[in-house]
Formats: sequence, structure tokens, C-alpha cells
Amino acid sequence: MVRARCRDIDPEVFFFRGAKQSRRALRVCERCCVRQECLSYAIAHQIEFGVWGGLTERQRRRLLRLYPTSSEAVAAAAS
Repeated sequence: MVRARCRDIDPEVFFFRGAKQSRRALRVCERCCVRQECLSYAIAHQIEFGVWGGLTERQRRRLLRLYPTSSEAVAAAAS
């Protein structure tokens, strides 16, 4: 995703071990123009780790429990 805000940031920022790093990753995603596409990709490919589309792995798991299909989950995250 050439327009992604994260394209020039060390990927380790998005695969973190602490709350401080997760906040940094989430701030990068906050204003990204491809946030929805990124989240869709992560959900469709069942990516388990890291921040994708502005959601942590825990947030994506919770979303998928509530909305069983990936399209429903992405739509719910967008609202």
C-alpha cells in the first residue's frame, strides 16, 4: 500500500510488546488514508499479530466474535 502512513516506519512499531508501542502504532493508523483497506486485508487473511488498520490483535479478535463475516467486521469497525 504505497499511500500508507506506515510505509516508511519500522515494522517493529506495529508488532509490539507494550502499551507505549501500541499507542505509537495506533497514532500512525489514526489518520491513514488506507486504514480500511489495511483492516480488511488483516481480517480477510486472518492475521493474528500486530496493529492493522488501527486495531490491535485483541480488538480484531473481539470484532470477529461479534461479527462472524469479515465484511461485517470491517463495516462495524468503520462505524
